[in-house]
Amino acid sequence: MKIDLTDTTAGKINKALVQGRRAIGTPAVGMVLTLVIVTDEENAYDALKAASDASHEHPSRTLLVIKRVSRSPRDRTQSRLDAEVRVGAEAGSGETVVLRLHGEVSDHADSVVLPLLLPDAPVVVWWPVNAPLDPASDPLGALAQRRVTDTYAAEQPVRELSARAGAYTPGDTDLSWTRITPWRSMLAAALDQVVCEVKAVEVEGEEFNPSCELLAMWLADRLDVPVRRSLSSGPGLTAVRMETSNGPITLDRADGSLATLSIQGQPDRAVALKRRDTAELIAEELRRLDPDDTYASALRYGVERLGSPWSGSPAGEPAAKGGEASGKGAGAEGAGERLGVEAPVETAAKAPAKDAAAQAPVKQEPTKKAAAK
Repeated sequence: MKIDLTDTTAGKINKALVQGRRAIGTPAVGMVLTLVIVTDEENAYDALKAASDASHEHPSRTLLVIKRVSRSPRDRTQSRLDAEVRVGAEAGSGETVVLRLHGEVSDHADSVVLPLLLPDAPVVVWWPVNAPLDPASDPLGALAQRRVTDTYAAEQPVRELSARAGAYTPGDTDLSWTRITPWRSMLAAALDQVVCEVKAVEVEGEEFNPSCELLAMWLADRLDVPVRRSLSSGPGLTAVRMETSNGPITLDRADGSLATLSIQGQPDRAVALKRRDTAELIAEELRRLDPDDTYASALRYGVERLGSPWSGSPAGEPAAKGGEASGKGAGAEGAGERLGVEAPVETAAKAPAKDAAAQAPVKQEPTKKAAAK
């Protein structure tokens, strides 16, 4: 059921929600959170589709906020709020309200959203594109317990990672980090199978992919070893190679779907490691709404160590002074705990990280693929 409201108010929208629930015979509210999506018209459909699919696992009230650009100075002085209220089959397993803000009211979106939040329920704000550099200081972000961005959608994703590290507030997270959850789980599981010392790591993936950078920073932060970043044609992350005292350990995914895990002295194994869609990523982020300390530790580790040219340095300039720092290595015994990963499953929940050991910088190789030293 869909109800269109033109030049309306938050009070009328709430009445329309009650009217819609009664019309379809579900007067009770059985939703667990409010998901606020801030986007534009171009990306609204895809974001709403992903939220609707995720609502089957997390029934929620979805508020889609679209700030319409006024074409003339006169229009910019005239405030108007249009809304679409969707309940029933058109809204997944919850309720959906599409809010289109015109004129000056677009500068006060938090005042429009606040009366529509579910009482005594968590609030999550998601920016599919054009996210603020400091989500916690954004008026809408200040209403939320969890703030979800997607650095992959930025024009300069790796530089934006640096800005996010400086502005990080507990509750911030990024879908580029969520994308590497299966990789982190599989790498932790691989190290739990052997007793060895990790000496160096190489992370291979496509250029300007923040997930590759985050995985490299996470490995350097948790294992305290030199990590080299090399490039490939993709898609996404393609390989992680670890040099250990017992021989190489390689997780290679060339086609974006099926990976091969190779451990010295053991037969190669095929591992399902497909690239997940946005609905699966959002569903994972909604499973836990507490601060992600592992993400914070990895993000802060690499904020000042991202190499050129992605961080804005002139081409050919060294990635960091002193080059590749040597680490003490990391034993693989208890690697799951050491790496901050709970279980070696494809969608394992992220666990809080312990205090990192002595930190080592990440060295990036933007021009060619290099083997781990």
